Formats: sequence, structure tokens, C-alpha cells
Amino acid sequence: MIHTAIQGRNWLAGVAACAMLGACSSGDAPEPEATPTDGPRSIFQDGEGEGAGNGIAPESLRPLETTISFADGTPDLTEAARAELATVVDSPQTSAGGAIVLRGHSDSEGSDEANIEASRLKAEAVRDFLVENRIAEERIEVIAFGEQNPIAPNALPDGSPNEEGRATNRRVEVTVETGRTTERRPSLIETITESDAADAVPAGAAQTASPEQ
Repeated sequence: MIHTAIQGRNWLAGVAACAMLGACSSGDAPEPEATPTDGPRSIFQDGEGEGAGNGIAPESLRPLETTISFADGTPDLTEAARAELATVVDSPQTSAGGAIVLRGHSDSEGSDEANIEASRLKAEAVRDFLVENRIAEERIEVIAFGEQNPIAPNALPDGSPNEEGRATNRRVEVTVETGRTTERRPSLIETITESDAADAVPAGAAQTASPEQ
């Protein structure tokens, strides 16, 4: 009996010890704190990659081109012309800081010298509007073409004046360069492809024959 009681007490002590160990290990272990390097990472470092830091990649901003009509033959800007030029002033191309080229054109009526002067006056009217709207004059280039580059016939097939065509030819073509580089860096895939292609070329293929002595 005494031996049996001792065995029972030993068994109860073992059960109690197991229960205590289970209680100690049942608590949730603290999770490790996240470090700045945890989580998914880009193949580019911070600030790298095309278009990083802005909504438009430099090479995607194309030059702005528009035409200002001087259909009535005078160098005065119409309300429609002013509205179009206001759009040019507020454009991202103008904000990019590049050069602005104004190409003046006339119809074929009058002498060559008179038409050159007429086309110049039209282009200068556009320039003056831009300068009045805080565009630096040194950014602007004026080119007078006169009647050299018509986009519509100045005369009808019977030789009579084509008034509609002449009105169309009296114009100033505006080009706003973006002032940004158009060079595109190769992508990671392109770099790897070029590297693999270079490795695939046999060593002797890259050597050129030396000239004969």
C-alpha cells in the first residue's frame, strides 16, 4: 500500500510538472520587428527607373506644333489666335524651357521682298504675344519664309487668284521644343539580351585580319 501511494504521488507530480511547462510555452512568442529591407523590392534603387519622380517620362513629351492663321492678310492677332497662343503658353512643352521657333508664311501676291516682310511681321506678332506673357525672348526664333512654302494653291487652274488658298497660306507655324533629352536608357531586359548576344559571338569572329605587310 505504501509503495502504491508513493507511485501515485510521483505520477501526480509528473502531471503537474507537465502542466506547468505547457502553461509557460503556450504564450505567443513576440514576432520579429520588420526591418527596412523586408518586403518586396524593386529592381531599381530609390529614384531610379524611367519617369521616376514625375508623371511623364522625358522622352514621351513631344514637341508642340500648332498653326496660327492670319487669313485676313494683316499681322493682327484675332481672338481665336490669342486663345490658341494662350494654350501654348500654358502647355507643358513651354514649361519645359526649350526653344520656340516661329515660321512666318505669306501668300504669293506681291514681290518676294514684300512677302518676306509680311511673313516676318506675322511671326513677330506671335513673338510679341509670347513675350508679353512672360516667355523669355531669347528662347524665340523668328524665320520668315515669304511665299516659299504654300500649303494650298495660290491660284486656280485658270490662273485666277485662289482667295481661299491664299488665306490658308497666310500663317505662322509654331514649334515648341521640349528642352528635354530624347535619349532612352536601355531596360534591364535589353541589357541582359545584349550581354548574352555578345557572349555568344565566337572569340575569333571579333578579330579583324591584320593588313598585309
